[in-house]
Amino acid sequence: MPAPDSTRRDFLTGKAAARSLSDSVGSLGASGEGTDGACVLNVARPAMACQFEFRVLSTATHNTGPAAIEALDLVEAIEDQLTVYRDQSEVQEINRTAALHPIPVEPGLFALLEQADALYQETGGAFDLTAGPLSKAWGFFERRGRVPSEAELAAAMAHVGWGRVCLDRTEKSIQFTEPGVEINFNSIGKGYALDRAADLLAERGAPDVLLHGGGSTLVARGQNRAAGVPGWLAGLGDPLRSGRRLGEFLLRDEALSTSGAATQKFVQGGKRYGHLIDPRTGRPAEGVHSVTVLAPTGAAADALSTAFYVLGWEGAEAYCGGHADVRALFVLPTPGGGVDVRTLNLPEDAWRRYP
Repeated sequence: MPAPDSTRRDFLTGKAAARSLSDSVGSLGASGEGTDGACVLNVARPAMACQFEFRVLSTATHNTGPAAIEALDLVEAIEDQLTVYRDQSEVQEINRTAALHPIPVEPGLFALLEQADALYQETGGAFDLTAGPLSKAWGFFERRGRVPSEAELAAAMAHVGWGRVCLDRTEKSIQFTEPGVEINFNSIGKGYALDRAADLLAERGAPDVLLHGGGSTLVARGQNRAAGVPGWLAGLGDPLRSGRRLGEFLLRDEALSTSGAATQKFVQGGKRYGHLIDPRTGRPAEGVHSVTVLAPTGAAADALSTAFYVLGWEGAEAYCGGHADVRALFVLPTPGGGVDVRTLNLPEDAWRRYP
């Protein structure tokens, strides 16, 4: 059932919700054309096992098309660097050799590793780039879910834990303390790529953009003048009913990411297992339908939506209590089969639930 029609003035004054253009998290308000000839240019390309789509404001005097294509090229280059599915990537070279000796790391990637280190500490280990062996043990790495034996799980856990990674901030290098450790950027890579793309677009004179990877992680900068919106509109999908939306966000110079296990899961022995694994226990996290996080950067939103799914409501509440610039929306199950929508640090003018 589609959301009701309304005016953007109604949305901004809290009277009603504006309509999104799609059912995904990456939806936009109507494009139209602004009084200065502004219109939204839409470019897209597959990368990182999903579709990256960039909505970039152009005007009659400034064609942002070449910059948008350059930004998509940058995403592809970052995928080449971060992927664990290509033997020649920088990350795979790290995984092969960092247990033998320190490996120098490209500055941008090293900054991302430092951010991952901070997030690991802040979330009490709920966010951990070394959790790849667990994804393999549960069959999610190859999208063939299975329940591992206790011996297999213990073998995987023996190589998981950020404490097995050493970062040398002077040399900008990384080293593992033992063989078998590996890093995987699946839980932060899309957000990082979107941050870098948004930075490049700003440098090329395109500061007004909404960028998303797979509809689940977005970076919004500037505003959509073509639609008369002081920001960008993004719809929130219902995790239980495909094609429906729960509500809509107004994003202003921030990032958004949603994590859930609705699309990557399997059922065995009558029990459902999702792909979001708690690296502290080695087992899939439970008790949450979806988590949406709004944060200053795409990398932070991407990582924290995963961490909050693992931490659950109480853990996320504690985190947000100490981080006023991080906001969250949880969709939680209720005993009757419905959903309970709860928010953290989310002001009324930034979010609207559909009736």
